[in-house]
Amino acid sequence: MKTNIYVDGFNLYYRCLKGTSYKWLDIHKLCQLILPRNTINRIRYFTALVDARPSDPTQPQRQQTYLRALATTPGLSIHYGSFLSTTVRGMLVNPRPGGPTFDEFHKTEEKGSDVNLATYLLLDAFDSDYDVAIVISNDSDLVEPIRVVRDRFRLTVGVLQPNKRPSKELQQLATFHRPIRPGALAGSQFPPTLTDAHGVIMKPAGW
Repeated sequence: MKTNIYVDGFNLYYRCLKGTSYKWLDIHKLCQLILPRNTINRIRYFTALVDARPSDPTQPQRQQTYLRALATTPGLSIHYGSFLSTTVRGMLVNPRPGGPTFDEFHKTEEKGSDVNLATYLLLDAFDSDYDVAIVISNDSDLVEPIRVVRDRFRLTVGVLQPNKRPSKELQQLATFHRPIRPGALAGSQFPPTLTDAHGVIMKPAGW
């Protein structure tokens, strides 16, 4: 069955990959391992470019390296949202006795990936671009577009769950759902060195 993969990049990273040795993930290989009977038509990867932080100044370079590695995958496209950094004022949970009860905090958030994913999931369904859609996310905001694809277009929608505590809403709505297990991640890594039109791509140190 012709299958499209829709990946919420930040959700996958923070729910499944952060703190592991599996960050150098070949998503095409992962989906082939989990869905060996499906023919992967295209992969759409949704993300945003991160900013450097004082605690992690090389984070953007690592991300760019990984995006270059992903782009070597035939049929994979990368779709960008935005990454916003703002200063917000909020109440302290445990203020010091006699100290201030409010303080300012540096807040970062990714915007647009869930909307972009939903848009292409629906657009590709309208264009009859797939028989099966696979969503890699644990974001319950995707419930309604998945419902529309399943009920209006009568297409199969599976969810690969990147979280140990999967969304009950997504589980109940999807045609099927499967966990992403460590063994599948371990067997789906890019080789340490890749090449593209710009030269050699090396796995980031520490990954």
